[in-house]
Amino acid sequence: MALSLAISPCPNDTFVFHALVHGLVPGAPPVEVTFADVDVTNTAAERGAYDLVKVSYAALPWLLDDYHLLPCGGALGRGCGPLVLTGNGWTGHGGDPADLTGATVAVPGDRTTAYLLFRLWSAAHPPAKIEVVPFHEIMPGVAAGRYDAGLVIHEARFTYHRHGLTALVDLGEWWEGDTGLPIPLGAILARKGVVDPDAAAGWIRDSVRQAWADPAASRDYVLANAQEMEPDVVDQHIGLYVNEFTAELGDDGRAAIDALLGRAAAAGLTPPITDLPG
Repeated sequence: MALSLAISPCPNDTFVFHALVHGLVPGAPPVEVTFADVDVTNTAAERGAYDLVKVSYAALPWLLDDYHLLPCGGALGRGCGPLVLTGNGWTGHGGDPADLTGATVAVPGDRTTAYLLFRLWSAAHPPAKIEVVPFHEIMPGVAAGRYDAGLVIHEARFTYHRHGLTALVDLGEWWEGDTGLPIPLGAILARKGVVDPDAAAGWIRDSVRQAWADPAASRDYVLANAQEMEPDVVDQHIGLYVNEFTAELGDDGRAAIDALLGRAAAAGLTPPITDLPG
């Protein structure tokens, strides 16, 4: 029986999971893949919709009753954080660009790690209004003046200049400077009672190793799902988001997750997790 897998169509996910999806991992069951943005998978996971699913680390407190956190396959790293973008005319409240009082900010999902980081960063001067907007509409919307600022992730790091936008803050740099830890973005979960977490971690690690050993094997698959992304941007995307934490969270990765969710719980933004599983 095939396992259901939900990941994003972003190059890091298609690169990592190419071998598993295409039946190239010895001993792994067949996999049926669904592509969806992370705000969609966060919600779907609450319904137990998939056997293996990529979600935001920020969503973990609502999901761990039904899912195991896997120690591989996700997205953590350094220098890869979300950006808060503004138009070039933005001056901020009282002339302080970082003061978003009164602003309307577009975000890609209300349980994304990006939005959780944004809430922690902007706690002293929160915006007046948040609008959840499909990711591909955020930068054009800020450029057109529909939103005062926009919260973006992934390939937008490499393309926001094309929209005439300015990075108000790199939330990854802010997080790393404050904690010294990598930034935990996306997690891979396995549904309890359906998927053995140790077996699933083995399949994913094998898929990652194959991707690194022969990058050309997944190239057509990655480009076909890259949402019109140019090949050089695809390469930058994979190089940034597929790293040592993809193969193994390790002590630094787990410390980063504990720090993020601990701060969020202390601020009343998420339910507390007493012991991070996985």
